[in-house]
Amino acid sequence: MTDSEKLDLLLSEMQGVKSEMQDMKSEIQELRQHTASIESDVTDIKLTLENEIRVNIQRVAEGHLDLSRNMHEVMKPNNEIEMLAIKVRMLETDVRELKQKMA
Repeated sequence: MTDSEKLDLLLSEMQGVKSEMQDMKSEIQELRQHTASIESDVTDIKLTLENEIRVNIQRVAEGHLDLSRNMHEVMKPNNEIEMLAIKVRMLETDVRELKQKMA
């Protein structure tokens, strides 16, 4: 192989490497654009979580707390009614026993 042929072969290999480098540069540029897009999406998601989701969860929790308080307030009379019913049954039993003793 002559020197000229060697130089031609080396030149063709260098052009192939140059072409591959150009391809890699374009791929890296695409990756950078994709990464920037992902970062933008993540920022949007974080803002949504912070400004909307957290606030809405807090509102739901506050509403649940209010409902729980209201339920306990509504349940108080039921508990009192049940206690009164028990007392009435006890009194009925006492009256029945007194009637039996009197008879």
